[in-house]
Amino acid sequence: MQFELKNDFLTACFETSGAELISLKDNAAEKEYLWCGDKKFWGRHSPVLFPFVGRVKDNTYRYKGKEYHISQHGFARDMEFVCITRSENEIWFGLEANEETKEKYPFDFRLEIGYRLNGRSLKVLWRVINPDKTEKMYFSIGAHPAFMCPVNDGEKQTDYAIWMNKEHLISNAIDVESGLRLSDTTELTIPESGLLFTEHFFDNGAYIIENSQVQKVSLLTPERKPYITVAFDAPLVGIWSPEKKNAPFVCIEPWYGRCDADDFDGTLEEREWGNELDPEEIFEGFYEITCEA
Repeated sequence: MQFELKNDFLTACFETSGAELISLKDNAAEKEYLWCGDKKFWGRHSPVLFPFVGRVKDNTYRYKGKEYHISQHGFARDMEFVCITRSENEIWFGLEANEETKEKYPFDFRLEIGYRLNGRSLKVLWRVINPDKTEKMYFSIGAHPAFMCPVNDGEKQTDYAIWMNKEHLISNAIDVESGLRLSDTTELTIPESGLLFTEHFFDNGAYIIENSQVQKVSLLTPERKPYITVAFDAPLVGIWSPEKKNAPFVCIEPWYGRCDADDFDGTLEEREWGNELDPEEIFEGFYEITCEA
């Protein structure tokens, strides 16, 4: 099923499959900001990554002496959610553990995803609940929204730029073959006018920025004006577009968690940037997309 939130400025559309945002459009200009999901480049729009962000090493992790197998980014993005509540400007979807999920992820959980439309902004809200009365729960959660870049007909991505709220950054990369984080780092300098997207900007995969270096990322038009800004308090953010495809979109991905490092050999409890919930505890996170006029 599909649902819609609409105000004077924006229309946001969602589907219950994955509780995924599938469209974010400017009403007056009839301009679409979100990637259309063309499988030629990437067949999704804005999936939620849960209960893992990225890939676990060899698609296998250990917990309490048992091995579990799970694919990249977990399973929530491919599951059917139910609509919990809906109002004029806000909608919530929910997903609960079942026997199928416990084969891959041995925890009871409840995942709730909310969307709140306010002016020219859409706030994405996450609520992860551990309903177990005795067992601690381990998880990661992240976003993967893809934004049109270029956003106007007749323009090139190489005329666009990216801006972040810190000038000097340290970035890691993900190995394209294994899907694991590499230890090598790259220094990025982000001018006030933005860092231009060169033709080969994404040839080596995603940029991973850790340690809360950044809380705000914008995509800039050829005139160096922001048209999309993503704000968040997550400790990591990924910047990605398909490797060597010159795809006409860029993903800005706030994460509470990430893929395993290429030299990681620990258990679920020892995964870097993982989150834990005590019995009956609730985790809440968010990010906000602002679409400039």
